[in-house]
Amino acid sequence: MNPNFSSVKHTRGFDVVKPLSITALLMFMLPLVLLPLSSIFIFGFSSGLHSFWAALTTPDAIFALKLSIVTSFWATVFNLVFGLFAAYVLARYSFWGRNAIIVLISIPTAIPTAVAGFALLLLWGPYGLLGRFLPTDTQIMFTPYAIILANIFVTFPLAFGVIMPVLETMNRSLEEASATMGATRWQTFWHVTLPSLRGAIVGGALLTFARAVGEFGSTILVSGNLSGMTQTAPLYIFAKFNEGQVEAANAVAVVLAVFSFVIFSILFFARDWLEAE
Repeated sequence: MNPNFSSVKHTRGFDVVKPLSITALLMFMLPLVLLPLSSIFIFGFSSGLHSFWAALTTPDAIFALKLSIVTSFWATVFNLVFGLFAAYVLARYSFWGRNAIIVLISIPTAIPTAVAGFALLLLWGPYGLLGRFLPTDTQIMFTPYAIILANIFVTFPLAFGVIMPVLETMNRSLEEASATMGATRWQTFWHVTLPSLRGAIVGGALLTFARAVGEFGSTILVSGNLSGMTQTAPLYIFAKFNEGQVEAANAVAVVLAVFSFVIFSILFFARDWLEAE
């Protein structure tokens, strides 16, 4: 195919299809994405900045945001380390059952999060398959550790899914050159392979963290949704809305919306730097 084919125009002069297509795109996005997101900010600041700030700085709201950040951080660290290790093993070695392992790692993306939370309860709950053997004072469920466990489960494939394709398409000539110069496998990985995965690692970490912060379905089952103890930011929004405190719920929703926007802006606008070797 001629490489210049994509630059050939189907019309001469003004292309009426271009503005019509852009308008149609925006019209589809308006009720589905733009207006719902805008309504959060419009309602959040409708009573003034002072009222918004007062709702956001209540002890329960601050605790919920802090808990979401801390539990999401540790889930991201675990899944980033696991995703990097799993991607390296599955990209570098061919063996019987390799495809089955890839499918198993990817399964959490297809399982409803409520099912994931219920499964964790059946395993680690006080009467679960493993939880029944734990002492009463060291139970995992209905504690912050349960939230970390749930976040790990639902975000399990994200970092792996970003790193794996990069490893599979990576030029291995530098690794081979490093080996011929006497470098050990660990030295080659640390000084050659890992720097080449910088963009995939950062991208996978941001996606995992953003997904974990907004997790709801599994955490509401395994945490107990206890205010000031195991209530994350999404659970706080749910609880306050049910109590009729819409302004309090909306304040935290604004923070999560801005947080998500910042993360995906970094992924999009820093794409060239992240993909640079």
